[in-house]
Amino acid sequence: MTLALVCIGLLGVLVFALGFGVSMQRRSAKMGAGVPDDPTSPLLKWSRAHGNTCEYAAMLAVLMYLLALTPQPAFVYTMMVMATFSRYLFAAGMILPATLAKPNPMRFLGALGTYLFGLGLAVMLLVSVLA
Repeated sequence: MTLALVCIGLLGVLVFALGFGVSMQRRSAKMGAGVPDDPTSPLLKWSRAHGNTCEYAAMLAVLMYLLALTPQPAFVYTMMVMATFSRYLFAAGMILPATLAKPNPMRFLGALGTYLFGLGLAVMLLVSVLA
């Protein structure tokens, strides 16, 4: 259970840190609402990283929590860690590159990891319930 809660906590830190980053970028850009269309805009990059993280972090946290309520094979806990790492990698892949207009390996691997490990966690929850 502890590892799952650490992963959930790390996902929460990511959501709120990115939200704070969006606020700081809004202050810097003097934009109270909306985001620029410019793919090099730090506000756009932080805003999309935050929005995308919010879309996935909540479901990952629920899956992790529910799976942790009963004993799981070690690979399930590995998937939790990898899903969490994938979310951090994706966020870095959104913020760090000069532009969002070009694909980059961090963003690709972060998204792929989120899909694969998230799906794996969902399947394992179904297996746990139906077994």
